[in-house]
Amino acid sequence: MADIHRLASFILRWEGGFVNDPADRGGATHMGVTLSTWQQVGYDKNRDGKIDIEDLRALTPEEVVCWVLKPHYWDRWQADRIRNQSLANILVDWVWASGVYGIKIPQRLLGVTPDGIVGEKTLKAVNDSPAKELFAQLKQARLDFVDQIVRRHPSQRRFINGWKNRINDIRFEP
Repeated sequence: MADIHRLASFILRWEGGFVNDPADRGGATHMGVTLSTWQQVGYDKNRDGKIDIEDLRALTPEEVVCWVLKPHYWDRWQADRIRNQSLANILVDWVWASGVYGIKIPQRLLGVTPDGIVGEKTLKAVNDSPAKELFAQLKQARLDFVDQIVRRHPSQRRFINGWKNRINDIRFEP
């Protein structure tokens, strides 16, 4: 079965530190965690009565993995139950980067109802698919998805190379 720690090191390597680029539609992020996501977690790290950018800046890698990645992304894909690590990596990283699209688009590819909820049918479809072929389909669909983002929102073009480099850095391992 898949191991979150193998994906966590990948995500933390790609996400880097605190960024608040006005052109980024996700807003302020630290290690890939947006302020709105951290507010959903609900932890006022500095105990000043509000969950804000200062709390986001204070995140540690361990908190990112334990408080955000595991419960909100890894578990959302029930990735502990995915047999192939590479499939778990590309699926969870997609939902990390793109929200519910990282579930609905793979569900469409798998031929299950694209409801954005990973249940038994979705997991069975993932685990019963030839892993290498499914991985290639997911990777291409994800590359197509980021191209669509730029077509819809040309201001995001400046991020396309980074997005594609990240996607292409996810490799299939049997």
